[in-house]
Amino acid sequence: MKLADIGVNLADKRFNSDLDEVLARAREAGVACQIITGTSVDGSERALTLADAYPDLYATAGVHPHQASTFDKDALSQLRSLASQARVVAIGETGLDFNRDFSPRPQQETAFAEQLALACEQQLPAFLHQRDAHERFMPILKEQRDQLPGAVVHCFTGTREELFDYLDMDCHIGITGWICDERRGQTLQALAHNIPLNRLLLETDSPYLLPRDLPQKPFRSGRNEPVFLPWIAQRVADCYGQALETIARHSWDNTVSLFRLPVS
Repeated sequence: MKLADIGVNLADKRFNSDLDEVLARAREAGVACQIITGTSVDGSERALTLADAYPDLYATAGVHPHQASTFDKDALSQLRSLASQARVVAIGETGLDFNRDFSPRPQQETAFAEQLALACEQQLPAFLHQRDAHERFMPILKEQRDQLPGAVVHCFTGTREELFDYLDMDCHIGITGWICDERRGQTLQALAHNIPLNRLLLETDSPYLLPRDLPQKPFRSGRNEPVFLPWIAQRVADCYGQALETIARHSWDNTVSLFRLPVS
């Protein structure tokens, strides 16, 4: 059984001292492929450096909405250069976050639209983020969706209406350890089975979103790791009423297809 983690933040400083051990634990658990999320120009460069160093790692290149105030013509040019590299398999993380508003909303919208245009130009899928911004997010995405080769709504935690809006636009849906949260994850637990199996992707969003229902404490307190992806996959399987192997197979095949990975 192989699993793919489509959203990991391995360039985070919390992995600096033991990355090789983190990767070894993940591989031993069946996590055969990981995609490192780029959230800024510098972060995307670090993600690519890691992806170039390990055969089972890939990267995205993008500017997160939290960092949208740093997005300008130079940033777009640097992302374009990164997008041409073989180990970069998507543009993002990009989108809108009106929950924290770390960057002004108009700048978020501009950065989002221009990164979608870059994904269309480079014919790479888009790795998307949306929090409390659905009404603005949808028209911006819709304007360019037909030219995109694919899109995944990363770390989906939204409503039924939002889910079906994304599915109607032929988006993939990324599920994280949020589904393991007995407090905040109940809506997602009830909705998950509505995601067609050919649109389902799995991710840990490490080092964030440690599954709350793990029976044992993590190797470092509070830090999530890709090794916990099988636990998340089992919770997803429970929501579908399907075998773990079924969820693993579909999510693996979807990952390979969407990101056009050179693996089988």
